[in-house]
Amino acid sequence: MGKFYITTPIYYPSDNLHIGHAYTTVVADALARYHRLLGEEVFFLTGTDEHGQKIQRRAAEVGKEPQEFVDGIVANIKALWKLLKISNDDFIRTTEPRHTKRVQQIFQRLYDQGDIYKSEYEGLYCTPCEAFWLERQLVDGKCPDCGREVEKVREESYFFRLSKYADRLMAHIEAHPEFIQPVSRKNEMVNNFLRPGLEDLCISRTTFSWGIPVPFDPKHVIYVWLDALTNYITALGYPDQVGEGSVFARFWPAELHLVGKEIVRFHTIIWPIILMALDLPLPKQVFGHGWLVLDGGKMSKSKGNVVDPVILVEKYGLDAIRYYLLREVAFGADGVYSEEALVLRINTDLANDLGNLLHRTLSMVEKFADGVVPAPGANGPLEEALQAEADRTREAMKEHMAKLEVSDALSAIFQLIGRANKYIDEAAPWSLNKSGNRERLGTVLYTMVETIRICAVLLTPYLVDTPVRIFAQLGLDTDPTALGLAAGGKWGLYPAGTRVQKGDPLFPRIDWEKEQAEAEEEGEGVKTAAPPSAEKTEAVPGKPEITIDEFAKVDLRVATVLAAEKVEGADKLLRLQVRIGGEERQIVAGIAKYYSPQELVGKEIVVVANLKPVKLRGVLSQGMILAAGDGETLAVIRPEKEVGDGTEVR
Repeated sequence: MGKFYITTPIYYPSDNLHIGHAYTTVVADALARYHRLLGEEVFFLTGTDEHGQKIQRRAAEVGKEPQEFVDGIVANIKALWKLLKISNDDFIRTTEPRHTKRVQQIFQRLYDQGDIYKSEYEGLYCTPCEAFWLERQLVDGKCPDCGREVEKVREESYFFRLSKYADRLMAHIEAHPEFIQPVSRKNEMVNNFLRPGLEDLCISRTTFSWGIPVPFDPKHVIYVWLDALTNYITALGYPDQVGEGSVFARFWPAELHLVGKEIVRFHTIIWPIILMALDLPLPKQVFGHGWLVLDGGKMSKSKGNVVDPVILVEKYGLDAIRYYLLREVAFGADGVYSEEALVLRINTDLANDLGNLLHRTLSMVEKFADGVVPAPGANGPLEEALQAEADRTREAMKEHMAKLEVSDALSAIFQLIGRANKYIDEAAPWSLNKSGNRERLGTVLYTMVETIRICAVLLTPYLVDTPVRIFAQLGLDTDPTALGLAAGGKWGLYPAGTRVQKGDPLFPRIDWEKEQAEAEEEGEGVKTAAPPSAEKTEAVPGKPEITIDEFAKVDLRVATVLAAEKVEGADKLLRLQVRIGGEERQIVAGIAKYYSPQELVGKEIVVVANLKPVKLRGVLSQGMILAAGDGETLAVIRPEKEVGDGTEVR
């Protein structure tokens, strides 16, 4: 059995955490859960970095001692991780006695072997970032990381011989190209820091007292990077608990340090050199992910432009928030947070695709088989294709997760969910029931249920409550993770003869416009309404009035999209194959700017069924789809819940 040691940054408790911090930790949690699903022994560490001048100043501002100040915030951080169901194995606080003692032991060893020496430091210091900078590194005279003012600091300090190990670190990076990822971060570290040359690192301070005292010189406190970075080994017991069978011996080196891109420098230059000086192996990989930002820029506790994950979970539910964080942004790149995008993900992926697949499947099992899943007969081409797709999805998920492509892994699973919805339309169990073909109907119903079971297993690293709810509705009382990925993801494990237990919808659709209107009425909306005018406004111009009899001439029907493709030579047109009851038709629609073909396949839409056929760009169109738009955006009109194609819209 393999092992997997993963860490998050230890968070700075100057204030409560925001959705950007939750993003890092949820991704780490998904990776930890995934490796457990593979059957590996996992150690997942997170925690808090509690010392430093910034904490001491913030505590003084609110009239508290530093320990009292951080204790309250750390309690909130732990509560947040509990709310998000983060599965960490340990939580390290740099104020804990176990960490304090071990940091002092590490400092003493490095001093004794000549890698730490005392001198005097004069430099430019950014208190919020707790970083020293050279004049040439400033941007317009300010901190290059946060853009704030720096202050000149002069004091006696202890220094770590960073420069001594620079060539050795460069050799390691060249020999292990996977060590710093993504590649853009590696290039930045090499070109901006290593090649220009490293200077020795100031690792103690005397101008504040909130920190771990230097063991042999207590007027100095150990500066943040030696204090904070070593948490990754002190939490495992280093240096006093390292013998055979110890946690440290089992899990070091780490497979993955997950950090935000703003602290990659410390984790890929300072931290590996500390490890080299301690004669310890380096972590396998440091991955510097991008930021989750707002339209106005990076979220910052000090700027106050943050989004509270607690409020979002209370409003939309845990798995909806986890799914959005994991799915919306390509891991490694920056992403823009938007509540509207969050709601869109909930409605399209979770409600329409996953929730609708479960609901319509169990409805048909209840309607056509009295709620008991029948044993399958011989597979046909449709079943073989779907099973092959399920196998491919499992392997695609493994390939993506090995490369930390978490969003792509989720995308692959939802492609299988979309394919399962399409399978139902192709297999048409309602027609099999009507014709009395019970053997074939049994095969189709079993295939539908088994696909959902496999999807639930595949989703367990990402969604923590939903797979359990799916299993319960499928009539299964087992843990979706019990068999692991290799066994649990294989076809044919659902026990035929099981009675399903259809429950509430997994993800009810959210009326975004209604929510916005209600929020504005309560003064909480993000949109600003124009003040009412004292003068009577003109009515919005529209088309001439018609009678109800004239409207009745329009035959509006629900149609299922069977296939879609772009019309060759026409940038705006999509060719749709739709089914309206028992009839298939071709409709050409000018929606290619707003929808990719695959987004519509398997979906129910509303069409004008009695429109006279016309040719558009030489392609026959036998109807018209209904859509709403303002020239900038467009949305195809769809039923709120599945009603069956051919249903009349009245």
